[in-house]
Amino acid sequence: MSDAKPTAGAGRAPMMPMEEALERLLSQVTVLGRTESVSTPLARGRVLAADLVSPLDVPPYDNSAMDGYAMRAADVAAHAAARGGEGAVLPVSQRVPAGSVPKPLEPGTAARIFTGATVPEGADAVLMQEQCEAIADPAGSGLGQVRINGPLTPGLHIRRRGEDLRVGQPVLTAGTRLNAASLGLAATAGAAALTVAARPRVALFSTGDELVLPGEPLGPGQIYNSNRTTLHALLLAMGCEVRDLGIVPDSLDATRAALRDAARDADLILSSGGVSVGEEDHLKPALEHEGRLDLWQIAIKPGKPLAFGEVTTGGGRTWFIGLPGNPVSSFVTFLLFVRPVLLRMQGASQLAPRGLQLAAEFTWTKADKRREFLRAKLSDAGGLQLFGNQSSGVMSSAAWADGLIDLPPGSTVQPGQLLRFLPFHDLF
Repeated sequence: MSDAKPTAGAGRAPMMPMEEALERLLSQVTVLGRTESVSTPLARGRVLAADLVSPLDVPPYDNSAMDGYAMRAADVAAHAAARGGEGAVLPVSQRVPAGSVPKPLEPGTAARIFTGATVPEGADAVLMQEQCEAIADPAGSGLGQVRINGPLTPGLHIRRRGEDLRVGQPVLTAGTRLNAASLGLAATAGAAALTVAARPRVALFSTGDELVLPGEPLGPGQIYNSNRTTLHALLLAMGCEVRDLGIVPDSLDATRAALRDAARDADLILSSGGVSVGEEDHLKPALEHEGRLDLWQIAIKPGKPLAFGEVTTGGGRTWFIGLPGNPVSSFVTFLLFVRPVLLRMQGASQLAPRGLQLAAEFTWTKADKRREFLRAKLSDAGGLQLFGNQSSGVMSSAAWADGLIDLPPGSTVQPGQLLRFLPFHDLF
């Protein structure tokens, strides 16, 4: 998983700003265009591929927002006036539970009603039961009477037909990444299934003879392959189908064979490690044989080296992204570059994360010429705390953190300074 820096030279190109690198990626990757129908409860995290339009008004009828009594406000005012300003007393003419069809409200009466029940025709207000007093009939029969003990105005506690959705109104637009609330809205409109973008097919592998799978014994000079697990989990969180090709040996022939194998049925090939220009980094010559490759030096920390290209053997084209091998570098560059590419492939309308402006609770004096992404946690007071070791090899910093601080080049930080924070819960 070498991240060795290329030898500096007079003709070496300057580091590329992150925005430029991302623009180059997104300008070349296209929407896959494959769609499928998925049961609405199972569509969380998927990208909607077709607008959902409401076939009905929601709610479909005026209904009560409270348990109480439905009545006419004018009747209450008239009865109160007739009683010399004392609280009006109305006979109860019907009982309306949710799911029933009420009769029109008889003039001068009230209807006992429950939350969600249809408001009877003629009623224009509902008074909650806590502001009413039920009075039994003197003869002990019928539905009794109700004393009005609270103020009443037309429209009180009535949810009007269509106040949430109207027939023909767009409910959700294509490109929306579906969450629990949007699925609930779709169900409100009666959608049992949704047309969503098909899952991107991603082939994943790591390079490096020093890598060993967790559970196997470590030999001299070997380390466990954490990137495989991290990237696999991130790909699943992004709604991908993942084919794990494991660890590819450090040889040109093995790397070329892995690329050809991956290109058979993948939309994207993702690797970690081997994206530098050391003697044991074989991705560059392998991609040059099997397609094309650009090696970029991005002006970010961690994660400077990034590779992008395509495998064209077999007549098709499969995109390739190579991430650095250091675990935090791989993790961060996935979030910054692979995540928006996967969203673009699915036709998502929102590719960039939405940052928060939060106050620092630390001091940072080590200004860097690159744009830095620092691992930080939210404090109980709502500020940002910094992990002590920001090395690209310390994965515990990412596991401890709640997100990344997006720190501009050349920046230092003092307590109380507002910083742009990218929460992990919005990134994956």
